Parts: sequence; C-alpha cells; structure tokens
Amino acid sequence: MALPSTFDQKTTQQHLQRLDKLTNTTLPQWGKMNAAQMLAHLNVTYDLAYERKKMDTNFFTKLMLKLIVKGIVTSEKPYPRNSRTGAEFIIADERDFEKEKSIFISNVKDTEIKGVAYFKGRNNQAFGPLTAQQWSNQFYKHIEHHFEQFSL
Repeated sequence: MALPSTFDQKTTQQHLQRLDKLTNTTLPQWGKMNAAQMLAHLNVTYDLAYERKKMDTNFFTKLMLKLIVKGIVTSEKPYPRNSRTGAEFIIADERDFEKEKSIFISNVKDTEIKGVAYFKGRNNQAFGPLTAQQWSNQFYKHIEHHFEQFSL
C-alpha cells in the first residue's frame, strides 16, 4: 500500500496536528533523544535534502548507502524501533524545542509547496537521484517513526 504523500496538503495538516501534541517534556517510548533533539534530528533530513548541509562520505560509504540503505530508507516498509542512526543524524547536544519545532514546521510546509515537480529526479546526497515517490516515502517514514516514538 502506498504511503501518504508529503506533497499533499492533507498529509501536512495531519503531521502538524499531531505535532501540536508534542511538548518539550514529552517522553519517548524508546531511544535516547528528547523532544527537541528529535525535532532537530528530523530537520537534518531537510537540511540534507535542500543542501543546507553537506554529507561528507567517501566512495565506499556512498556505495554502501546506495546498495543497501537506499532501499530501506525509500521503501514503504516502516523503520523498526531503535534502528541504527547515521552519524549525520545524531543529535547529542541540547536543543531549543520551540526553535526546532518552528524549523520543522517550515520544512514540512516547504516540502509540500515545492511538490512532486521539484523532487522528481532530484539528487539525494547519499543515494543519488530519487523519484518524487522515493523522496516522499523517505520524509514520511522518518516523521512517522519519530512521531510514534513520542506517541503522537
């Protein structure tokens, strides 16, 4: 079954409604991140997608990402709890909850607005060119995984 599209206004509204239930003191069901760190972690995906942050990978790592990780990240299958996190995505320092929440909201809305045409064939720093559906799956799965982590 196809995942909801992150380019659809209805999906954006659903994510933002669920986000409204998150507070700085919401505890995770698993993992080490607090709510602010989780939002910062989600924002890394957008920083990489919009090339506000560069991924520093060698040839071997990039090859492994394309051959092994790409299929996991872009498929419709949900991530298991306590999945391994790439080094670029680890947020160990304290973050400002309201700032990260605001950035996340902006990222989700911008992605919806840019839509399919913007992402169709767009290069992913780790995986190379992706279809718009692969981009959407990547964004949607990541949000869902962490929203479930925080019981949203």
